[in-house]
Amino acid sequence: MPERKTVDAFTAQVLRGDHVGAIGDWYHEDASMQENQGEPRVGRDLLMDGEARTLARFARVETELLAPPLIDGDTVVIRWRFTFVPHEGPPKSMEEVAWQTWRGDKIARETFFYDPRQMA
Repeated sequence: MPERKTVDAFTAQVLRGDHVGAIGDWYHEDASMQENQGEPRVGRDLLMDGEARTLARFARVETELLAPPLIDGDTVVIRWRFTFVPHEGPPKSMEEVAWQTWRGDKIARETFFYDPRQMA
């Protein structure tokens, strides 16, 4: 079960814009991520590569924490807003809920819930 200070350190790193580093620092080697019940992606290196490729498509991504993370045993729930600022064109914002299962002080599984129409 993660301590509040551990979850706060993770969210602080993401809020600083170090999304790839947060995966490297806070996810287990065999961690998985899943988008809206899609096929899970498995393995920290794969997750870091995917995050880096996503971020590279934009000039920057602004990250907001919309509520304090909820912690219940090994489950952590975080409500985020990401504003994707493209190299050209207007920015688009997206809210999501990240449902995480922690194993000790690292994330083992994460599922994101969001409405993809936000990015249309």
